[in-house]
Amino acid sequence: MSIKFRLTLMSFLQFFVWGAWLITVGNYWFGTKQWSGEQFGAIFSTLGLSSIVMPALTGILADKWINAEKLYGILHIIGGLALCYIPQVENPTTFYYVIFLAMLCYMPTISLSNSVAYNILKNNNYDVVKVFPPIRVWGTVGFIAAMWITNLTGNKASSNMFYLSAFAAFALGLYSFSLPKCPPQKLIANDATFVEKFGLSAFKLFGTYKMALFFLFSMFLGGALQLTNMYGDVYLSEFSKVPEYANSFVVKYSTIIMSISQISETLFILAIPFFLKRFGIKQVMLLSMVAWVLRFGLLAFGNPIEGLWMIILSCIVYGMAFDFFNISGSLFVETTTDSKIRSSAQGLFMMMSNGFGAFFGGLVSGYVIDNFFTINGVRDWHNIWLTFSGYALVIAILFAIFFKHKHNPDEVANVSH
Repeated sequence: MSIKFRLTLMSFLQFFVWGAWLITVGNYWFGTKQWSGEQFGAIFSTLGLSSIVMPALTGILADKWINAEKLYGILHIIGGLALCYIPQVENPTTFYYVIFLAMLCYMPTISLSNSVAYNILKNNNYDVVKVFPPIRVWGTVGFIAAMWITNLTGNKASSNMFYLSAFAAFALGLYSFSLPKCPPQKLIANDATFVEKFGLSAFKLFGTYKMALFFLFSMFLGGALQLTNMYGDVYLSEFSKVPEYANSFVVKYSTIIMSISQISETLFILAIPFFLKRFGIKQVMLLSMVAWVLRFGLLAFGNPIEGLWMIILSCIVYGMAFDFFNISGSLFVETTTDSKIRSSAQGLFMMMSNGFGAFFGGLVSGYVIDNFFTINGVRDWHNIWLTFSGYALVIAILFAIFFKHKHNPDEVANVSH
């Protein structure tokens, strides 16, 4: 097998592991187990907490002591064992700790998979900028494939989704040991300070008003990034409680409908260079925030029959909402920070958005839905989505007013996507 094919398979399985349960776990939680919404928010907060804690630790391990591909494989195998145990869990507290263990293992593998791919491609004299993006796209394909399999096999509310995910994790874990060796590259000096070892130098950026504001908005918008992953499939599935929608295509194949979001994501990536060149980083980030307003607002007014177009349009808009913020935010960090702390600054951006943002977003959304929008186990999805939409609108308005950044067309000239 060629190097490119082997890395494509790795990318496909990497996100297949996640896609098998991430979108549908709400159906298992609310439908099969009938546990509370507030506790469910805590489940998704484990993604954020793991993103805060683990990448720095695994980065140090891969930099100093262990081959990256071996560490990658070990983490997937341990995570797979945790996923295998989930169907045996009978109370939400234990579920939280088991899924937390699975996420502590899984979340750092996202960045590790990139590191492994970059290392192997460079060692085999490939142009990383040209070759890596098509490989990474197959990760999204893997995520979509897992969603479809979970839905089409009738397991969107079944514990089998965790077994499917675990099987892929074991397969990827074992497969990774066959990949070309990726020995430690950037050895950390023994006399390095704690701040240097953990890549915390970038925290001094909080001393700059503009960067502090950017990271603050990153955290607040990060709180919205996982909301439709958390609740989207549950929302569509619960239309089954309305007689006129009970047998609709949307209810039966809710996960497939939700997968339009991931398909859109792959397409909007192609449009990013044009939008960045034409409108600039601030306007593209603002477009992302407006897209989040539409994403939630369209779901608030959609339904499986006459309002189906709104649900589908919401899924299409998701691609702009998710990609435009992550890519343009990353580019802003790339073009405004010193090269000595740029990697750490990128890590800080991800920590604020996918770490702290996702952590607080999961906890707060669960609390708000359970205490203000749920009566006798029935969720008021219309007002839930309107509240989320209003939240995104407030962030967009404040960002437009307070965040100042002059558009420079040359910012994207040397950046590849």
